[in-house]
Formats: sequence, C-alpha cells, structure tokens
Amino acid sequence: MSFFRKLKDRLTKSSSKLEEGLEAIVDEGGEAEEVTAAEPEPRPEPEPERPQTPGPDAEPDPDPAPEPENVPQPDPVTPGEEPTPDTPPTEVPTPESEPVPDAPQVPEPGPEEVPQAPDEIPGGAPSEAPQPNDPTPDPVPMEIDLPDPDDGGGETSERPGFIGRLLGRGGAKTTVTRRVLDDDMLESLEELMIASDMGVDTALRVSANIAEGRLGRKVSVAEIKEILATEIARVMEPVAKPLPIYPKRPQVVLVVGVNGAGKTTTIGKLASQFRAAGKSVVIAAGDTFRAAAVEQLQVWGDRAGVPVLTAPEGSDPASLAYDALKKAQDEGADLLMIDTAGRLQNRQDLMAELAKIVRVLKKLDESAPHNTVLVLDATTGQNALSQVETFQKLADVSGLVMTKLDGTAKGGVLVALADKFGLPIHAIGVGEQIEDLAPFDPEDFAKALTGL
Repeated sequence: MSFFRKLKDRLTKSSSKLEEGLEAIVDEGGEAEEVTAAEPEPRPEPEPERPQTPGPDAEPDPDPAPEPENVPQPDPVTPGEEPTPDTPPTEVPTPESEPVPDAPQVPEPGPEEVPQAPDEIPGGAPSEAPQPNDPTPDPVPMEIDLPDPDDGGGETSERPGFIGRLLGRGGAKTTVTRRVLDDDMLESLEELMIASDMGVDTALRVSANIAEGRLGRKVSVAEIKEILATEIARVMEPVAKPLPIYPKRPQVVLVVGVNGAGKTTTIGKLASQFRAAGKSVVIAAGDTFRAAAVEQLQVWGDRAGVPVLTAPEGSDPASLAYDALKKAQDEGADLLMIDTAGRLQNRQDLMAELAKIVRVLKKLDESAPHNTVLVLDATTGQNALSQVETFQKLADVSGLVMTKLDGTAKGGVLVALADKFGLPIHAIGVGEQIEDLAPFDPEDFAKALTGL
C-alpha cells in the first residue's frame, strides 16, 4: 500500500485533470440534493441500574411478597445479604416489636421496590454494603427508571434531547450534486477520457460499459468516480502480469525503447530487485553511444552487487550482447539484462541495428531473447501507441514498463495501450528510487487515476 499512496500522491496531474473534469460534468446539469449522513449503528440494549437492587453481588428475592400497607416490611434477606458486625440479621426487629419512624414520608413502593435508606434501619446503624444509587433517591427519577421491561417503554422517553443528539440521531444533512446519466453526460465523459489520452476507441468502449444498466440514474461525483475506476480496472486486469521468470538459464531480457524513456534506470531497478530476491544477475551495457548510460549502470551494479559488462564507446552493441550471453552461460547466471541505445521508431537504420542484436543472440540460444521489454515514457501520450506498434514488429515485444507517471497529465495512455495491444504490463514507475518501480496493479492505478 505504500506504493499505492505514493502513486496516488504523485499521479496528481492526471488525477486532478479527471477529477476536475468529472466535477464540472456533474455540476453542469446536476441538481443539489440534501442527503442525511449515514445512520448510526443500532443502539445497544441499555442495562439500567435498578435502584431497588441491594448491591452488585446480591441476588434478588425470588419471591418478593410486599405488604399492601404503606409501611414497608424489611426483608431480613435484603439488608442481610452482606451483614455487618454491628447489625447482625438476628437483631433486626420486626415491625411488631418496634414501629418504623417517619413511615408516612416514605414513597409508596412498587411491586419490586425495597427501601434502601440507612435512616430506615432501626438503631441508626447504616448498612456498610455498597449501594448502586444515592442512599436517598428522589421519588421522581425512581418512577422513570422503572418501566416495564417487557413492553419496551421508558427507553425512548429518556433518549430525546442530549443523549439522542449524542448518539447521532437524525444525522447531519449535507448537500450533494447529482446528475442524471444521459446521452449528454456520456458524451462529456467520452471527451474527458479522450483528453486524458485514453484514446477514442477506449473512451467509447468505457463509456458504453458505464451506460450499461445505469442510464436514467442520478449519480454524484463520488459515484461516477467509482464507476469509472471499476471500468478502467476491468480493461487493465488481463494485462497486469509481472515479468515472468523461466527455468531456462540464463534468461535473457532485452530492454528497448526510445531516447530518454528510462531504460537504463529501469534495468538498474529491476536488477537490484532480482538480486535482492536471490537471483544472480548480469548486466550488459549495450548503449555504447552514450557514456552516461554505462556510468549509470555501473553505479546501479555497485549498489546491488551485480557485474556490469561494458564495451568501448562506439563499438558494436551486438558484439557486446554476444559476449555477455556467453559469460552468463559460463557463470550459470539466472538473468542477463541487456540495455540498448535509445532509438526513435522512425529511424530505420537504428531499428535494423536492434534486429541485428536479436539475430546474434539467437546464435547462442535459439530461444533468446526470452523477454523483450519495451520501456515507455508516460509523458509521450498517444505517441506511445506508435512506439509499441513499431517495436513489436521489429523486436517482438513481450511486455511493457511505463515510467514517469509522476510527471504527466496523460497517464490514461496506459489504458489505451492495454485496450489496443493487450501486452502484459510488468511494472510502472513513479520516481527515481528502487521502490518507485513496482508491479502493475490495475485497481490501484485506476483509483489513483480517477482521484479516489
């Protein structure tokens, strides 16, 4: 989840573009509605403390038999549940032997009430047993606290007012703008997706999926975001596949792409991650035309403990690839990652040189290269579609890596690539650190792209 948070934070240009567009679409023809906040969870059954209970450990009298007279008959069991040394149960006088003082001032007891005031115990010795309520409760609250538990009465009479508000009754109302999902709204959604570089065909397909079963419904901005993210994830789910690892040793991974796409950095990150996973890796610095690329790979190799094979500047990259594969075979390496010079898809001479590298590798291993990874710069937008088409013809591209998603408003091009070519998307990058290159997750990407 840390990568998803970073993706969401850094994919700000694409997500803000879509988010602002969706808000504008809904606000344009929508109507404000008042909605109530989510209802609180059902209130648990209260456990009121009954004032007539003698104490927390005392058991109620199984067969209370109160006298009909106004003068209460103290049951020896009630004050004697926890007898005190000063007032043993055998010394409690009966009403016949000594009258109870101030009897007319005691409120008329109910069928389950037993007076607990210590001044009603003859002899003036107060009981030392803990009392659940005030020793001299007010008669009015006593009558409210003793509803019939079977009819459910009494509980609601105490809830209105402060306690009801405290529990969130009648939650706060907020204003939400909703718009009917009609043809006009779908057309606006298509235009927004095309502006986000999803492509015309993909935008039409996604909007058709959104309309299915939802036409005529009112939707808010949050709901349309959820719907759009779900449809984008559905398009990209089949292509979310990490770089496969084959039992064939060494497995040759040829990395291709145009100038500045991030090939060298991607190779360094992948090599470090594979090395950390226990794989033995060899890197071939096949970009013999750019000295900085060789130095950059050597820095990554030193960090990860991976050997980097180089050749003099301007030498034949196909010859270096041949020597690197032979060395990897001799050492029994798990992976051989070959960097190549950046080349535009319209330069036929450079594309022919790439085809030569592939032919040379097949002389040592007929199945090589086992993976041809095309690294794409997300900032190129729709031009990425042309790159994939050309490189796939000449180098038999087997998978994609999309970089620089943190610096573009055209992250939707990844959706168009998945929809048009169906090539596996192995990883995406949102920064320069090793952990900024991670396996592609369609749901996380869709959420980050739509601003959820």
